[in-house]
Amino acid sequence: MVLLRKLGAADIAHPGGTLVAHLQRVQGQLAVWGARPALQVAGLCHAFYGTDGFPTVLLSPGSRTELAEAIGAEAEAIVYLYASCDRKATYPTLADADGAFRNRFTGRLHTPEPQLRRDFAELSAANELDLARIDSVFREKWGAELLALFTRFQPLLSQPAWSDWHTVLAAAPQD
Repeated sequence: MVLLRKLGAADIAHPGGTLVAHLQRVQGQLAVWGARPALQVAGLCHAFYGTDGFPTVLLSPGSRTELAEAIGAEAEAIVYLYASCDRKATYPTLADADGAFRNRFTGRLHTPEPQLRRDFAELSAANELDLARIDSVFREKWGAELLALFTRFQPLLSQPAWSDWHTVLAAAPQD
């Protein structure tokens, strides 16, 4: 995607190489799992606004229209949801139908519709799985916590995503 390179993603270091390489792997993982096109594109662009775990920003959240014009409104909405997540506040109850989602940009609590919850969980799984596969130190440090997280998210995950997570993290050292 031209916009990624224009905004410097090919020059930003990230585990496994560059940010653009990571984003491409996440998109590819979602494709392997059979994700619909909008979710795959969101995987390619999930770090545009930074995230709770990766603060580098390619576009400010105030530039949502620009990204939506480039990738489509549905994909951009997934990207924004992913980027806006306050993980500490949201992760414990994401799989609950009425679980609150805290927007780290605004502080607002809301309840995303079920499809957006599934998209968020699937994108999170693809993102973290890429890091776990590429970086053994990351996997050893966070494996047990991530396995617990994705076990909670299991009702939201596709079967291929859950199977991959279980396979990769079941072999990781547990505390």
